Amino acid sequence: MFSNTLARTAPCGPGFINHTAMKNCKKALLLALPLLCAAYDATGAQRLIEITDKYLHIPVSHSCDRVRISLSADGMEAMPVNVRIAAGAPDYWVFKDVSALKGKILTITYPDGLKGIDSIRQASVIPDADIIYKETNRPQYHFTTRRGWINDPNGLIYLDGEYHLFYQHNPYERDWENMHWGHAVSPDLLHWTELPTALHPDSIGTMFSGSAVMDYGNDSGFGTTDTPAMVVAYTAETGERQVQCIAYSLDHGRTFTKYAANPVIDSKEKWNSRDTRDPKLLRYGDHWVMVLNERDGHSFYTSTNLRDWTYKSHIVGFWECPDLFELPVDGDPANTMWVLYGASGTYMLGDFDGERFTPRSGKHCYARGTLYAAQTFSNIPAADGRRIQMAWSRIGHPGMNFNGMMLLPTELSLRTTKDGVRLVSVPVKEVEGLCTSVGKWSDLSQSEANAVMEPFASADRLRIRATLKLSHATDGRITLAGQNLLDYDLNGNTVNGWFYSPQDPTSTEISADIYIDRTSVEVFVDGGLHSFSMPRHLPAGKREGFLFHGNNVTVRSLEVFDVASVWK
Repeated sequence: MFSNTLARTAPCGPGFINHTAMKNCKKALLLALPLLCAAYDATGAQRLIEITDKYLHIPVSHSCDRVRISLSADGMEAMPVNVRIAAGAPDYWVFKDVSALKGKILTITYPDGLKGIDSIRQASVIPDADIIYKETNRPQYHFTTRRGWINDPNGLIYLDGEYHLFYQHNPYERDWENMHWGHAVSPDLLHWTELPTALHPDSIGTMFSGSAVMDYGNDSGFGTTDTPAMVVAYTAETGERQVQCIAYSLDHGRTFTKYAANPVIDSKEKWNSRDTRDPKLLRYGDHWVMVLNERDGHSFYTSTNLRDWTYKSHIVGFWECPDLFELPVDGDPANTMWVLYGASGTYMLGDFDGERFTPRSGKHCYARGTLYAAQTFSNIPAADGRRIQMAWSRIGHPGMNFNGMMLLPTELSLRTTKDGVRLVSVPVKEVEGLCTSVGKWSDLSQSEANAVMEPFASADRLRIRATLKLSHATDGRITLAGQNLLDYDLNGNTVNGWFYSPQDPTSTEISADIYIDRTSVEVFVDGGLHSFSMPRHLPAGKREGFLFHGNNVTVRSLEVFDVASVWK
């Protein structure tokens, strides 16, 4: 019954990620989960493995139905997961780091008669390690996981020279399922090292999205003032409802201990809705704040110890993945506004008093396209002062053993525009270190610009910075392989179909900073006042190159950069 339900929501597969279809997949899973538990938890066979190596290899086949197995060992909480274990030749292998269990007995509990369970094996390296990051559709300067599915970024935090990226992750196949928190660290937001999974499904449920803070005052009592705890708040999906839990780490996020009294918030009685998730933690004055998406908007809770939470207020009009932060307007620390947003990229600007958000303007939208569930880093040093964001890109990777990616990290700021104060997003300065200029031109005709770009038609990855001037024309375009990278309609005030009005309403110019990777395109218009992302079209056979379109369009400036791969 479960496999048939999922078959009806196949758009969650390895192609372009349809978010509505993905939510249908989630719903199908949640409805079926109790039945799976009843069927497989009551009885089952066991395989015992003495752990002697670093990785457990599991064969996966998408022609097989998911079955529920459980992994357990002394000193480790039982981990129930749904896996498509290959009965014959696998489509690919996934892996689990079991190095912490060396010398112990791992027990795999599974349904009687399950074929393929004996194919699970140990190894010192991950499967196909020599080709990872070299695959045909592997993004070369965007984060992707080595194997499996990823979506929302979680727990973004900086600590002692490392940026921590936690993320929604299914380590056991390339489709959405088994939500864990994956984990990667980077010294520069670009070169990432993937670490073992941080949070695993447990007896309460699977690990949905959340956030992280450093408890330097030891308000929680989880650490000490000498060894402060990294505290994460996350949603546990129980199969019946969603509840909020916390966990902590005393070793720079390498291992986490879940709070014994979880959940810390169960709002079923208050809201009569299962939609209560994605806690965002922040410090305000003498207390902690949790912004929580509930039913039709964001709720605000407060706590003095990160364990006991009190509901304070609610604001409607947002869906999933809240974030809340204060920014100076035009860089002036004496003039600040608070930004509140949700997963879709819409936001309000206003005031926050530690318990209630009061909007002054909005809702606005700062980014379009594949961006979803963006979060910002906590604990950025004051000397740095940036508000740095990462977002999931709803772009699939057909034919690959991984699925999903993160967009480029961006710096957010507030700028006064002709329409009022607005949120601006540009790639972080570290991205410049990947870019090498390979040519710079000015005042080109369309045909001249097309000729200049011809050698770059088959480039694997590229950055293009261009300013177009429209004359005797109401639109101008830049295309690659027939795909519109930039399509500016001066008459309709649209860029790639979305409304956009330049700061000088009489101007006929538009500038764009375009980042092209193997499977994605990101575009930042007029210094980040408007940005969007999209999947890159990869046509088979002969590819049409870069072309500039329009009636008498002048390319006022054009610069092309090679972009280095971030993978060794």
